[in-house]
Amino acid sequence: MSPFLTGMKRLFYIGVFLLAAFEVANVFFVMPMPGSQRIQSIDLAYLLYRFRWPLRVLFGAMIVAGALPEWRSPGYRRYLVPLFLTVLAMIAYVMNFILPADKLFLAPQSVVMLPAERNMVDTARLVVGVKLGAEARAYPLQFIGYHHQVRDTIEGRPVMVSFCTVCRTGRVWVPVVDGKTESFRLVGMDHFNAMFEDKSTGSWWRQATGEAIVGAQKGKTLPELPSDQVTLAQWLRLHPKSLIMQADPAFATRYANGFDYENGASRSLLTGTDTASWHEKSWVVGIDERGQNKAYDWNRLRRETVINDAVGGTPIVLVLARDRASFFAFERPDSATRFTLRGDSLVDGIFAYDLNGLRAKGPPLRRVGASQEFWHSWQAFHPGSLKY
Repeated sequence: MSPFLTGMKRLFYIGVFLLAAFEVANVFFVMPMPGSQRIQSIDLAYLLYRFRWPLRVLFGAMIVAGALPEWRSPGYRRYLVPLFLTVLAMIAYVMNFILPADKLFLAPQSVVMLPAERNMVDTARLVVGVKLGAEARAYPLQFIGYHHQVRDTIEGRPVMVSFCTVCRTGRVWVPVVDGKTESFRLVGMDHFNAMFEDKSTGSWWRQATGEAIVGAQKGKTLPELPSDQVTLAQWLRLHPKSLIMQADPAFATRYANGFDYENGASRSLLTGTDTASWHEKSWVVGIDERGQNKAYDWNRLRRETVINDAVGGTPIVLVLARDRASFFAFERPDSATRFTLRGDSLVDGIFAYDLNGLRAKGPPLRRVGASQEFWHSWQAFHPGSLKY
């Protein structure tokens, strides 16, 4: 057999191996595969994805060039061609139609919002609540935890309500880039945090920070809207006229039925909770204020209920409501003012404020952004964070 013919046959197997390895790598780096989320691989993952079609054409050409010479080989070797092609087709199918994030977690087909009197969602459920102007809306974690993002309009403004179950953080973003309302799809995750790809440039955006981390929009950040992670019952006490997102019937079997994730009873490898403090899967409340970050242990917050502290020179108060699940953070009027909790009112000895930060007369307390997250997530995206 001529060296040329031998080389062409080898080309077939090299092409099959390279294409199979590429299809696996294209998913491995952006999904929670063993070890994939603990390495700095985002630039490589993005490069592979952006050049996926040129690479597929190249490896496919190698396969085509070597397939016929190998098929003409005597004996059993000719049957290796259909065998290898079948295995390759199976790998490609799984990696492109089963395992990608946007195939596992689909966007809702419709977003139905109902008032409290028609609501079908258990009021013990946790929600991400948003209030703009006179309009308040609540999005149950039970639903947005599956969808990862829900698009809606509040007070005429487009909003993107997002939640990542693997880092346990909800964020509400204004999906506007360079003055244009942008569309996003779930592309995978980086360091256990969901990533979205914008339709216009193909840039990848991190859910926890709203920042584009690779692509043409790298360095830009989506505007964030204030939001609360609270029980629906608590949200309705504060906003009785709120609308509540209802289950999309098309995904009824995909939504979590139990409360294990929401109350911390889950022991799942990715979404479970470590009940000890300051472990990777422990809960913290993170506050980012004036360039300084600080994390508060959830167990300590549950013991103390009210924490008077300072972040970035700003005196703050972090409070846990009576339901032991809803939390709020405000700027204190000054460092000398210290709050206690009386029922569901913050009291400083003179004035009483509700958990919206409002009092009967006088200025309200300024809201401070606070988010509940797994400790590993807060650390990953706030590497210089202080610990309370």
